[in-house]
Amino acid sequence: MSTATATARRVIERPSKRASWGQVASTFGIVLIVIYCLAPFYWMLVSSLRPDTEIFDNSWWPAHPSLENYEAVFGAKNNFAQGLVNSLIVSVVVTIVALAIATFASYALARLDFRGKGFLLLVVLATSMFPLVAIIVPLLKNFSDWGWINTYQAMIIPDLSFSLPLAVWNLTSFFRQMPQELEQSAMVDGCTPGQAFRKIILPLAAPGIFTTAIIIFIGAWNEFLVAVTMINDPQMQPATVLLSKFTGASQFNTPFGSQMAAGVVMTLPLVIMVLLFQRRIVAGLAAGGLKS
Repeated sequence: MSTATATARRVIERPSKRASWGQVASTFGIVLIVIYCLAPFYWMLVSSLRPDTEIFDNSWWPAHPSLENYEAVFGAKNNFAQGLVNSLIVSVVVTIVALAIATFASYALARLDFRGKGFLLLVVLATSMFPLVAIIVPLLKNFSDWGWINTYQAMIIPDLSFSLPLAVWNLTSFFRQMPQELEQSAMVDGCTPGQAFRKIILPLAAPGIFTTAIIIFIGAWNEFLVAVTMINDPQMQPATVLLSKFTGASQFNTPFGSQMAAGVVMTLPLVIMVLLFQRRIVAGLAAGGLKS
């Protein structure tokens, strides 16, 4: 009995040791990924706290931390506060409109059977891969003829054209995972198709919709090429364009500290938003990968 017991213990201990080594390796890999992703942001934060005389210092923390770069960012010369407002307006409008259109379109593509549906989805996906630089000149010509230069729609419409395909593709995959018996049960209980969609499907699809909204918002918030081409009025330019036009004390002086501070200001809202809603984002990504 003692020999059998010892053999059983060895059999049990080996998987546990393997599991523990696997957990250590996984944790170590996750830590490396986190460091790799957060190291640039940390260095940007440290550089934003350095005075101009220490901007090229390589220490892990500034010897004389200062907020002078942040004061320069929000000075009247840079007009950065208005740029943040412009970026927020464009991002919110793009997110709301893209989600409103993509939700109905994706639900129809997921539930209705019609000829050419697969080809239509491929066209939608191919549209998102079309290079923006190839159409920026035709867009500039059209918007100039329509009088849209230096307007919000000159930024919103192009952003929508590239946000919608991604939103439709993501939400179509998500709605496909939801069993049709949900709507059928609701209609048996007396709901119309619209009520079943509004009261049953939308609440259950909230994680996927929320994840798609975050992705759309980040893309619109970081957009640069359309804005720098279509908007030349400083009062209408978003924060990304204004950041690229920061100037130092002279024409040939690059304000690295102010640029780093502006980068921190633009990145913090996205980081905070992702941290606050990380559970919904993970739930949406995981639910989209489940098979019904």
